Amino acid sequence: MVFSSSVFLFAFLPAFLLLYWLSPRFLRTATLALASFVFYGWWKAEFVLLLLFSSVVDYWIGGRIVRARREDRDARRWLALSVVVNLGLLAWFKYANFGVETFRALLHGLGFAGDFVWVDVVLPVGISFYTFQTMSYTIDLYRGEVQPAARFVDFLCYVSMFPQLVAGPIVRYSLVEDELRNRRSTREGIYHGVLFFQIGLAKKVLLADAVARFADAAFDVPGADGLTLGLSWLGAVAYAFQIYFDFSGYSDMAIGLGLMLGFHFPINFDAPYRADSITDFWRRWHISLSTWLRDYLYVPLGGNRRGARRTYVNLMLTMLLGGLWHGAAWNFLAWGGYQGFWLAVERAAARRPFYGMLPHVLRIAFTFVLVLFGWVLFRANDLGHAIRYASAMVGLGGGDEPAHIALHPGPWGEMAVCALIVWLLPTSQRIVPRAHPAFVLVLQLLFVFAVLVVRLAPEEIPFLYFRF
Repeated sequence: MVFSSSVFLFAFLPAFLLLYWLSPRFLRTATLALASFVFYGWWKAEFVLLLLFSSVVDYWIGGRIVRARREDRDARRWLALSVVVNLGLLAWFKYANFGVETFRALLHGLGFAGDFVWVDVVLPVGISFYTFQTMSYTIDLYRGEVQPAARFVDFLCYVSMFPQLVAGPIVRYSLVEDELRNRRSTREGIYHGVLFFQIGLAKKVLLADAVARFADAAFDVPGADGLTLGLSWLGAVAYAFQIYFDFSGYSDMAIGLGLMLGFHFPINFDAPYRADSITDFWRRWHISLSTWLRDYLYVPLGGNRRGARRTYVNLMLTMLLGGLWHGAAWNFLAWGGYQGFWLAVERAAARRPFYGMLPHVLRIAFTFVLVLFGWVLFRANDLGHAIRYASAMVGLGGGDEPAHIALHPGPWGEMAVCALIVWLLPTSQRIVPRAHPAFVLVLQLLFVFAVLVVRLAPEEIPFLYFRF
């Protein structure tokens, strides 16, 4: 089920909110958990069992970790079990197909002509997100940073909560620990939540889905060999806008739904394309993931405490695994390595880019260009496609503009609005808290919502991060 679909907007969400607000306060957590399983099972009902299994295992292991700590026994074996189970599930469902394909290519490269039967493993939606959430719970219990969930239904609700279940932000248990037991849906929270949700819906439907036409036109050129310099840059910029407004739009909707229910989810984006270095970019982009990787991977590896060389290795390893987290393909691994390389370069220069002497506006522009080349690796069908596309961006594409691509008329207006929002206008987290719930504003919101409904596509267009 997609937030921008008619089924969600006009059936599931109204029915859930009515049931939730009519439920006694002590039943609301259970109501939310049950609705979340319905929401998740809408796509593929059998994967509800996987979500339930992951919740049961980590809740049980969490109890064993707490008991071991109370009895002054070593709890590392229980933490190790949690990590093995969670990463084992993630490895099987996300990387089994990639491993088989790589092994098959290796055999063919060595001259073995035979093949073997393999049935592709279906990737459960959101497994990367809720796996990281359950792992953070057991790790934080081991570190003594959180208290164990008092009730299984509280933990089940934390893992399965539908507003941020399938595409984040990655919410740590410590952030919602108190609100799982004691929260209130306030008038101000509902108002701000509706505003967040509508801004996110506008980002997704009016901007991301529109500029996707330019991105798809460029990246779908067969082989990318016929790309011109202009079309390659247009496609890269369009994809940069698409992924930002698609993903930040989902995050805004998740934050808004949380506020309606009395939860306060973390902000996941902070004007990332205004960053003036790659280090700054990763302080602003997918904040819940970058901080998760920092706290649960980079710091345990040693962070910057073991000398410069080890720091660069840790940065590179963290970003390589971060790239692999996004997808089981060589281009995602290359994207992670690309990000890690620039982070290491900037770390070596005291966290300043090599263009740090330029005026601030030019530093932002230069950073955006580096980010664009990274997005080419991220969006391309494979590593070879990414190399050919990037070659076109530096003038090595060759060929005329593909005749079959009609860019006129195109979403030029949406591209201009995207640029305006990205570099000039306030972000969602700055607009919403300052908005005054005046009657005129409410009417404006209703009008915007009506426009969005009209613009909704008849088919469900999934969010980009659903595949991660």
